[in-house]
Amino acid sequence: MSETKKNQNNFIRQIIDKDLASGKCSTVHTRFPPEPNGYLHIGHAKSIYLNFSLAKDYHGQCYLRFDDTNPTKENIEYIESIKHDIKWLGFTWDGKVRYSSNYFKQLYQYARELISKGLAYVDELNPDKIRQYRGTLTTPGKNSPYRNRNIEDNLVLFEKMRNREFAEGTLCLRAKIDMNSPLMIMRDPVLYRIKFAIHHNTGNQWCIYPMYDFTHCIADALEGITHSICTLEFQENRRLYDWILNNISIQKHPCQYEFSRLNLEYTIISKRKLKQLVIKHIVEGWDDPRMPTISGLRRRGYTPASIREFCLRIGVTRQENNIAMAVLESCVRDDLNKIAPRAMAVLNPVKVVIENMPENSIEMISMLNHPNKPENGIRKVPFSRELYIDHADFSEKPSKSYKRLVIGRKVRLRSAYIIQAERVKKNNVGEITTIYCTYNPDTLNKNPTDGSKIKSVIHWVSRSHALPAHFHLYDRLFSVANPNTEENFLSLINKESLIICRGFVEPSLNTATPEITYQFEREGYFCKDYVQSTPDNLVFNRTVTLRETWNKIRI
Repeated sequence: MSETKKNQNNFIRQIIDKDLASGKCSTVHTRFPPEPNGYLHIGHAKSIYLNFSLAKDYHGQCYLRFDDTNPTKENIEYIESIKHDIKWLGFTWDGKVRYSSNYFKQLYQYARELISKGLAYVDELNPDKIRQYRGTLTTPGKNSPYRNRNIEDNLVLFEKMRNREFAEGTLCLRAKIDMNSPLMIMRDPVLYRIKFAIHHNTGNQWCIYPMYDFTHCIADALEGITHSICTLEFQENRRLYDWILNNISIQKHPCQYEFSRLNLEYTIISKRKLKQLVIKHIVEGWDDPRMPTISGLRRRGYTPASIREFCLRIGVTRQENNIAMAVLESCVRDDLNKIAPRAMAVLNPVKVVIENMPENSIEMISMLNHPNKPENGIRKVPFSRELYIDHADFSEKPSKSYKRLVIGRKVRLRSAYIIQAERVKKNNVGEITTIYCTYNPDTLNKNPTDGSKIKSVIHWVSRSHALPAHFHLYDRLFSVANPNTEENFLSLINKESLIICRGFVEPSLNTATPEITYQFEREGYFCKDYVQSTPDNLVFNRTVTLRETWNKIRI
């Protein structure tokens, strides 16, 4: 039994165990069926992890099937991004990529079958009238005046719809179920609508397209899916799912099971709303590192292992809840702490001059690439008379708890020497431009001979060797924990969700690649941005701080 199975004995696994034991099914076939109308987000990662892990743990199969029944909103770009995201997360679908549009001929015939059985009819009410006739949660619906049209006429009209003889929005095909049902989904739902749009897969072969609820259950059955898993908002749709399969001549009848969708604090998990952020240029695009999309997380420096671990930790239940952002950040911190190579970067630089060091002296300092993994090797970092340190690592008027560099106090430079600040130089507005120090040349990775203890270590870069870089410091995109509850969610954007600093990095980072996330000593985890970074303009995105800092002072 795999680790995921041992750690996730959830209700879906219990159902599968029972089905296998009873002989209801002999194998497990799941599917991940995204709509290609946007990029995948962290909520989809939960579904991907669940469906693919179930298939793997039970030695079954998991299909990738695009629910491409609305050509006006679908795009090849989205299809390719979805395939890339799934592979990047570490999963592989079984067989070829499947499309709901591959089943358009079968779906059309099953629609004709429902018409022939008197269970579907062509309606001439416009969409507004259909909504009006459907009623409300407290009032019953009423029958369309076209509901009792005879079977032969319905078949003829449906064929004419197929042959482009009617305009968009004039006719549709509806199931004939119960306009008095307490479930709105069962009040004669629309099964087909007319759309004169070119489809990415079928071109202009069709002008009528099936609705999701009609398509999904039939595609599941045609593919032999045993456990059709979706989120709780489709719970009522299960009644229609079963109704359709019970009333057509199809052999297999999958079962649908629902689990709670992912709700992540300070985040929007809705492709429709995320698309608004993109369209209104509130973010750069779908892969903006502030976005909860998988591509955004990847660009920010998240690892596939950290996202899989997050999905494992939050588990699978039927109870709706909000997951703290700290849970996701904890997962990536834990992973990066183990694997991220170390480097030095100064985000808010101030110049340091070591006055008692020869002017042209350059020394190569050996540094471990990872403090706990000597097998990862060392790198040589140049050390010179003039350095950059962070402004925050020096104070003229320190508090009692301040442990870093002050006039007359000694600190150690990371993996190098002990220095002591002697005086400062300021510009005409009183800002410190240079800190003049002295160093003890006998303290390279050694304690001073006088027995004094140095309580602080600060990072640095050699001024003459430093590479200029921009640092993108990301924070929560929204200023409130649950922006989904607000009608005008765009007004809740955190104005400090992106702060850009200009500083320097050590020269070894000239070969940094976006695939590697580094721990910049004492600053956080950063990766090279693959969109904006160039050889002449390095850009690093902060993945996460070294510790949880939300609601604390942040750079």
